Amino acid sequence: MYERKIPVDLSCPLRLTMSLIDSKWKSCILDELRSTSMRPSELHKALPEAAPRVLDIQLKELVDDGLVIKTIYPELPPRSEYSITELGSSLLPILDSMIAWGEKNKALFEKKHGK
Repeated sequence: MYERKIPVDLSCPLRLTMSLIDSKWKSCILDELRSTSMRPSELHKALPEAAPRVLDIQLKELVDDGLVIKTIYPELPPRSEYSITELGSSLLPILDSMIAWGEKNKALFEKKHGK
């Protein structure tokens, strides 16, 4: 797992929050898990632009941070599912605000990226 060269500034609440969701796909993973548990393959299908290795690493980090829980079922073949925790759910209003801001300012991005 990635280890930060510069420690997180514990005196800054913004940096603390960003340290949990600052990776490219973490907020998208939390958004996908907001209403249902998903198997790894379902998350890979839901986020096809994400490289599988990167998605797996970020899922592990979300589990380590307590935002997502991984449930492994004792079956053959083994089956696992990811679901959002109460702590992870507490970040959803922030994600909702980011989504609303993106929708409100969509024209800016269309102008910048030519679509």
